Amino acid sequence: MKEIKIIKNRSDIGAGTRGSDMGIDAIEIAAINKGSNYFEQFEFEDVITKNESVYSKENNSFAKRIENVFNQCKRLSNHVKVNLQEDKFPIVISGDHSSALGTISGVKAANSTKRVGVVWIDAHGDLHSPYTSPSGNIHGMPLAAAISDDNLDCQVNDIDRETAELWDRMKNIGVPGQKVQAEDVIFFGVRDTEEPEDKQMEKHGIKNYKVAEVRYRGLEVCVSEALEKLSNCDVIYVSFDVDAMDCDMVSYGTGTPVPKGFDQYEIIDIINQLLESKKVACLEFVEVNPLLDFKGNKMAETAFDVLEKVTETIKKI
Repeated sequence: MKEIKIIKNRSDIGAGTRGSDMGIDAIEIAAINKGSNYFEQFEFEDVITKNESVYSKENNSFAKRIENVFNQCKRLSNHVKVNLQEDKFPIVISGDHSSALGTISGVKAANSTKRVGVVWIDAHGDLHSPYTSPSGNIHGMPLAAAISDDNLDCQVNDIDRETAELWDRMKNIGVPGQKVQAEDVIFFGVRDTEEPEDKQMEKHGIKNYKVAEVRYRGLEVCVSEALEKLSNCDVIYVSFDVDAMDCDMVSYGTGTPVPKGFDQYEIIDIINQLLESKKVACLEFVEVNPLLDFKGNKMAETAFDVLEKVTETIKKI
């Protein structure tokens, strides 16, 4: 069994709504209330954050707070890389999903000669770039940076030179250039996308296992097929955004809730089957926002249930 290391990244500056930086504490409170000593079992690291940057007057309107998000991703990338080089299994718990670029960059930096696959369990595709983003929120852009495709065919924003330079630096975190080939990205549960993202998915042939397909064809069949599609990858990174779960069934305690998602048991089964392939090198949980949760701390409690169950599987591999 590899030693598990928890990496806590309390940053929410890539999101459009504040509060996901408190998600880690909410998950820890859920563990305490459940009587679990989960967070005492493993060593952890805190990533330095600059959440106060939300107060600065922002001029990069198509990539909000990009300089700070870039620095955050760079710091997180280093944490992930070092832990993987020490042969540990990093479980990253982050605020907003822009962090995924840092984590993927760290996975690639530790496996520079290897092919990295990504399983993205999320309601959103996060394939925008500053050139296409309708909001300018960078939590909708990490995969575009990871596959290094700006999707200029769908450009709607004219970005300034400073933003363009920072975006290029983001695409080169960890190791220069593309971290993941677009064909090595697989979606589970994506159901809220904009046209530029749809075109990216079509162009690159990114497979999206929608909730209905997983239920109709069978979860085990779909995950096996996903692993077969990633059979040329040496290592896999799994990103779990809690909005992949059904907000009506579970909770609205996340920045961009979307109905008709998975339940937590399906998420546990998907992640566990991926882990059993022994290819998963790193797992990340993102976007728990207790400020938006009108069911108390329900989203964090549900996320902790998932975390606890999948950690049992990590311990066995």
